Amino acid sequence: MNSFGFSSTASDVLAGVDLTGQRALITGANSGIGVETARALAAAGAEVVLAVRNVVAGKEIASNISGAAVAELDLASLDSVRAFVRAWDGPLDILVNNAGIMGIPELTRTPEGHELQFAVNFLGHFALVDGLHAALAAAGGARIVSLSSNAHLMAPPVFDDLDWVYRPYTPIGAYGESKTATVLLAVEATRRWADDGIVANAVNPGAIATNLQKHTGGLRTPVERRKTVQQGAATSVLAATLTTGGRYYEDCAEAPVLTGPPVMFGGGVAPFALDPGNAERLWEIASDLVTVQP
Repeated sequence: MNSFGFSSTASDVLAGVDLTGQRALITGANSGIGVETARALAAAGAEVVLAVRNVVAGKEIASNISGAAVAELDLASLDSVRAFVRAWDGPLDILVNNAGIMGIPELTRTPEGHELQFAVNFLGHFALVDGLHAALAAAGGARIVSLSSNAHLMAPPVFDDLDWVYRPYTPIGAYGESKTATVLLAVEATRRWADDGIVANAVNPGAIATNLQKHTGGLRTPVERRKTVQQGAATSVLAATLTTGGRYYEDCAEAPVLTGPPVMFGGGVAPFALDPGNAERLWEIASDLVTVQP
């Protein structure tokens, strides 16, 4: 049990934590909580790599973070993920799957034919995690942080239509399902790779006004439930220090598993998002959808 909570910041969580000699990779680290996550990990001594689609913007951010490096990564393109994995060299101690998109108004597909939110929020990250398995194992005690959202509470996985081929597309429905998938990724990665010393956890960063809401008309969460960027990064960096995995955290604590309907703007994690059978099934499906060679 720690003393952190809703109002804690990333700096609070990492106060006194020494990450010297560890390498951390953060996706989507050119805006929002990704920037603060990178900054906090670097301040604790980690060597950080910002994996971003916009390299110019990434380099501008990196110029203000001690020792930060930038690498190009477009999670909507499996070819880009493959290239990133091939270029990676050496162990990886911390992988923060931070990048995400939300509420794309119209059904949009990647060049590979995948629904865009599923592709960016989950499938691209799955390909990255799977492709970097050897680097994570080489670190001895690596941690994966998988960013989710309370939107997952209303979105059980629909395994037979992950790409919204047969159902009428709904922007928030697709977002929610992609965020359920990110939790299941953490559950199965921990189960499969525990013998390699790898643990993975999912986090709900909370409601933070960032570019994520550009398609939704802005943040709708009540003011008292909103967080600053510094507070939003706190649960991510906490998960980057954990030694147990397969769990879901929010407000810097393990979230309760809900036994009834979710409450609007409430917390907790849905049982279907932690279900090991769901996690294994999704991993197998994703493995069939991507092929990433280290």
